[in-house]
Amino acid sequence: MLKLSLKLLQYGRQFFRRLYNKGQIFNKKTDTEYKGKLTKEEGVQILIQEKEKLRELQEKLYADGSKSLLVVLQAMDAAGKDSLIEHVFGGVNPQGCNVMSFKTPSSKEYAHDFLWRHYLALPQKGMIGIFNRSHYESVLVCKVHPEYNLSEKTWDSVKDFDKEFWDNRYESIRNFEKHLAQNGTTIIKIFLHVSKDEQKKRLLDRINEQEKNWKFSAADLPERALFDEYMNCYETAINETSKDEAPWYVIPADNKWFARLSAIQIIIDTLEKMDLQFPQLSKEDKAGLDEAKKQLESE
Repeated sequence: MLKLSLKLLQYGRQFFRRLYNKGQIFNKKTDTEYKGKLTKEEGVQILIQEKEKLRELQEKLYADGSKSLLVVLQAMDAAGKDSLIEHVFGGVNPQGCNVMSFKTPSSKEYAHDFLWRHYLALPQKGMIGIFNRSHYESVLVCKVHPEYNLSEKTWDSVKDFDKEFWDNRYESIRNFEKHLAQNGTTIIKIFLHVSKDEQKKRLLDRINEQEKNWKFSAADLPERALFDEYMNCYETAINETSKDEAPWYVIPADNKWFARLSAIQIIIDTLEKMDLQFPQLSKEDKAGLDEAKKQLESE
């Protein structure tokens, strides 16, 4: 295990970057493919071992009960968000983990501000919350399709969505995440960076493999045609909102096994830095345990 972990540190971590808002830190031309020496077979072995470590840390987070962890996942279609959730979090206790997938807002959600529904889905203390897509859709899909914002009924025309409008959205997101961080929620934001060629391959797999047909949506193709426009939006959003209290991690996602391994390592590192503690019993509580033990053993 030690040998494999050292190989991950040496060859793997250079390919996922912790980003901070200090100029143009994420470039859409960043590598989407892992090119290190770690093999897929080694990576799969490490992932199995790391899942056990994640399970132990999640139990500690739940027992500590004073903090929560929010994992935000963003990516283009077919980048592997769903399978990453399955393979990374498959071993944790379901009682301590919530997954929220955000679809098109409902009429009720549109009747509130764009962050409202995300507040409702935040993890309570002791829990891990996973946002499969998130509040960032408001500066991604809604920036590519600005007419969607008209459903909020606050704006009169797409002409209202100028630079000031988007700057205000980024500021709202930064303030939202800063507020969460100041009140006990640690935030990890992961962008699975997949290439257009790899996306094409995976979409074709969904068509060619019958058991994957249900995953394919014809609506994916018009969005794929806007791939470059989405990359521009991701580049801006990440560089505008990556802060110490809410960092972005860009993971090359053309190799699913490496994306999963990188994600679990980021999550484990973050949980280890949270200084989680199992509750300490008072002298009175310990005395009560001793008495309970005596009663049970005397039955």
